[in-house]
Amino acid sequence: MLLRVWKRSHLLTAPITAPRLARLPNQARRPTLFSSFGGATMSEKKRKAKTAAGVKEPSAKQPRLEKAEKAAGWLQSLVKQQREDKKDMKFNEKRQRFLTDTEKIKQGSEGVLYWMQRDHRVQDNWALIRAQQLAAKEELPLHACFCLVVSKSELSTLRHYAFLLKGLQEVAKDCKQLNIQFHLLLGAPGEVLPRFVLDRALGAVVTDFSPLREPQQWLNDVKKKLSKDIPLIQVDAHNIVPCWVASPKLEYSARTIRGKITNLLPEFLTDFPPLEKHQHTATRTAKPVDWEQTLASLDVDRTVGEPQWAKPGSEAGMAMLESFIDVRLKLFATQRNDPNMAALSQLSPWIRFGQLSAQRVALQVRRCGKNASESVAAFIEELVVRRELTDNFCFYNEKYDKVEGAYEWAQKTLKDHAKDKREYIYTREQLEKAQTHDKLWNGAQHQMVAEGKMHGFLRMYWAKKILEWTRSPEEALSIALYLNDRYELDGQDPNGFVGCMWSICGIHDQGWAERPVFGKIRYMNYKGCLRKFNVAQFERKYCPKKA
Repeated sequence: MLLRVWKRSHLLTAPITAPRLARLPNQARRPTLFSSFGGATMSEKKRKAKTAAGVKEPSAKQPRLEKAEKAAGWLQSLVKQQREDKKDMKFNEKRQRFLTDTEKIKQGSEGVLYWMQRDHRVQDNWALIRAQQLAAKEELPLHACFCLVVSKSELSTLRHYAFLLKGLQEVAKDCKQLNIQFHLLLGAPGEVLPRFVLDRALGAVVTDFSPLREPQQWLNDVKKKLSKDIPLIQVDAHNIVPCWVASPKLEYSARTIRGKITNLLPEFLTDFPPLEKHQHTATRTAKPVDWEQTLASLDVDRTVGEPQWAKPGSEAGMAMLESFIDVRLKLFATQRNDPNMAALSQLSPWIRFGQLSAQRVALQVRRCGKNASESVAAFIEELVVRRELTDNFCFYNEKYDKVEGAYEWAQKTLKDHAKDKREYIYTREQLEKAQTHDKLWNGAQHQMVAEGKMHGFLRMYWAKKILEWTRSPEEALSIALYLNDRYELDGQDPNGFVGCMWSICGIHDQGWAERPVFGKIRYMNYKGCLRKFNVAQFERKYCPKKA
């Protein structure tokens, strides 16, 4: 039920007529993994790719608040004005697809339902915008629901579920203000949602999109049990270019998908219309939710606690975006590979939980970052091209979390070197407790456990060392995914799966000089980190004293 983030893209203030590609400096064009949208570029000597960040923005009168004084909360005010200015923005029907043969809302029904799965926000949500449009056209009440499922797993932690539920609490509050009934349903979607639709006499279900295995299964379960005369409509509210529109197949790398996404940005990277107060009131209101009691009742691992740096909810996500634009964006191009510098956006938890729209982030960074063009280009490449590439990989590759899901050359080279002698061998428990000989690795692991985050550059080093220090590639991938998904606040997301697959299995990469254990998988070592940043400074801050 949980998800994640790490990659690059391009933005504009109004539809544009033709994309114009511009070359970035070498650093901005290199592959980026495991990042809070920034933080990890690796040298790529054989390829030079064009960026998607070079689409020229047309001259247009900017909203009055663009030049308002930068008091705290200026971005929220600016965005509200931008939505109001775009009330007539049309919904692009390519964002949706019908999952049922029926396309018309059932006659005589008493409402339309938005089934929220991945995108936990009210504004800037194309799926909820579409649901409101359908309900308004038929003069029906609008409902929204979320199905709360707690898997019996080591990955079900207080860290993730607290962020989830506190974000949904804000969603419920926003819905109430807009005359939308928000329902928290307890149980698997296939069991509770079709019954809810029948009980409330709802005439259509709109949902959002996730490429991951479990949400896909929930979708199939609901589809099977939903009445045949009720349309089930899916809207990709997470990606700027809908996943199925960007490409109909599994893409090999950023190089092969970049042009496809770039060519579609003029059509899809648009402003959002506001979600407005709904004019048709439901006769049966939603049951009130005791959010504190609900969180307290969940059977989750409470030893993995909530980090202090990340406040849940769309409002907090917008505040983090504001601080990035004001303070860190100008440093992004040159400092994002240094774990000791505050140069990253830190937005990945809010985007992973859908509390902040990547499309909104792209629009505002481009509009407000005109004095940091190099940083904007590098950041947008990660936010759009690299991040949406991860959805492509998980959507079109059923083995997105297995070594068998890697390219043939990577599977072969890993198999050829599977029995190579390892200088160090660590168990999952030793790795989880940061008990290795490497202070840098221990510090990165300790930061992840304590804070729920790890710098993007170090995430790659961290994962590659797990390959080097475990008995097989399969064990390495399993441990890396376990640690990532258990402790990272932005865990259990396509970016996380692809980040681990890139580091350990060479996904979206190329073969490199062959060496023991790694074979042709790209190699990273401690000495390389010493050339990149002040390792001793990081170790002093994060490495456990006992280590």
